[in-house]
Amino acid sequence: MAGHIQDRWFRTETCPDGKPGRVKTDRHGTGMRYRARYVGPDGTEKSKSFPDKQKRLAEQWLTATAADMARGQYVDPRAARITFRQFAEKWVATHTTEVNSREAAERRLRLHAYPYIGTRPLSSFQPGHIRTWLGELETNVPAASHRRIIFGTVSAAFSAAVDDGLITKNPCKARSVQTPKPSRSRVVPWTAKQVFAVRAALPEHLRAAVDVAGGCGLRQGEVFGLDESELDFEGGWLAVQHQLKRIRGKFVFSLPKGGKVRDVPLPKAVADALRAHSKEYPPVKVTLPWRTPDGPLVTKSLIFSGTAGDHIRVSYFNDFMWKPALAAVGIIPEPEAGGRYPSAPEHGMHALRHFYASVLLDAGENIRALSQYLGHADPGFTLRTYTHLMPSSEGRTRKAVDTLFKGSGTSQS
Repeated sequence: MAGHIQDRWFRTETCPDGKPGRVKTDRHGTGMRYRARYVGPDGTEKSKSFPDKQKRLAEQWLTATAADMARGQYVDPRAARITFRQFAEKWVATHTTEVNSREAAERRLRLHAYPYIGTRPLSSFQPGHIRTWLGELETNVPAASHRRIIFGTVSAAFSAAVDDGLITKNPCKARSVQTPKPSRSRVVPWTAKQVFAVRAALPEHLRAAVDVAGGCGLRQGEVFGLDESELDFEGGWLAVQHQLKRIRGKFVFSLPKGGKVRDVPLPKAVADALRAHSKEYPPVKVTLPWRTPDGPLVTKSLIFSGTAGDHIRVSYFNDFMWKPALAAVGIIPEPEAGGRYPSAPEHGMHALRHFYASVLLDAGENIRALSQYLGHADPGFTLRTYTHLMPSSEGRTRKAVDTLFKGSGTSQS
C-alpha cells in the first residue's frame, strides 16, 4: 500500500538561495494538521485527518491499515459508516428466495432491532451494544424461543456484513454475548379422545381435515392445499407436493415448507374418510398464483373448500371454526361476553402433527422415517422434539425378556 502523510500547515517551496524550505500555509494553526492518505483495494484514495503533534499516530494508523490489507481484514472506513438498518434492509431483501421468510425476517428486524440498534454505524458495534439490546429484548419479548429467532436474524445480518468486508467481526458471536436459550417446554400431544372430540365439534364439511392432519401428519397449509391428484387410494400413499399459503394478505400455492416434497403412508381409515368426504363434498377447482402474489396462475382440485366454494380462509377457520371447537370440548376456555377466544398456539392445528408423531413413535416407528413423513429437513430436529415420547429402553427390555420367557414356557405364574 502506497501511503503518505500531508502536513496542511506547511508547504515546501524553493527559497531565494535555491534551497527548499518550509513555508506556512493559509491554514496554519487552524483545523487538523496531518492528513494520512493511501490508495485502497478498490483503487480510490482514502484519508484520515489528525491534529497537531499527532504525526506519529497518523503513521501508526497507516501502518495498521497496511497490515489489515495484507491479512485480508481491511474495512473501508466509508463503508463501515453504513448504519445497521441501512445494511440490514438491503440484506434481508436478498438473503432468501422464500417470500414468507423474507417478510418474517424484515418484520423481526423492524419491530425488535431497528428501534434499538438501527441507527448505529456497523463499525461502531461492540459486544456491549448487543448485550444491552438483548436486555431490552428480554423485557419486550417474553418468549425465549421468539427472542432466539430474533437474535439469530440480527446475527445473520452481521455475518453477512463480515462477508461483505464491512466489519471484521460479528459482535453477536463474542464470548460475552449469551444467545437466548431455547424454550425447555416439551410437546404434550393430545389424546385420541381429544382429537376425535375436536373433530366432532368442527363443521361437518371440515371434519375429514382432522383425519388427514392427525392420520398423515400434514401441516395446516398442506391439508387445505390438498389436491385430489395427490391421493393414491390403491397404493396407499399421499403425495405432499404443495401447500396453501398467505403472502402479504394474498393466497398462493407453493411448495411445502422447506421445499420438502414427500410421500406419506395413507392409512385405510384416513382413505375411507377422504372417500366419504369427497362423495359428500366434491373437490373444488381453485386457481391461484404460484409461489408469489404475482406468480403464474395454477389450478388445483382442492379436497377441502370454504362455504363460498373457494379455498379455505385460514384466519377465518382458526378464529371461527377451530377455536370454537377447542372451547366446546374444554381444551381452551370460552371467551367472555363480547370478547375473543384466548391465544392458544400450542393447540393450533399443528397439535394434530404432534399427535401423529406420538402415535407412530408409540407403535415403534423409527425417527428417520417419522422425520421424512413430517417433512423435517433434519432427523435430529425430529429427535430433539419428540425424544421424550419414544418408548423407554427399559420398557423395551422388559417386554423383550418377558416375550422370551413366555415363549420358552418357563415363566412363573
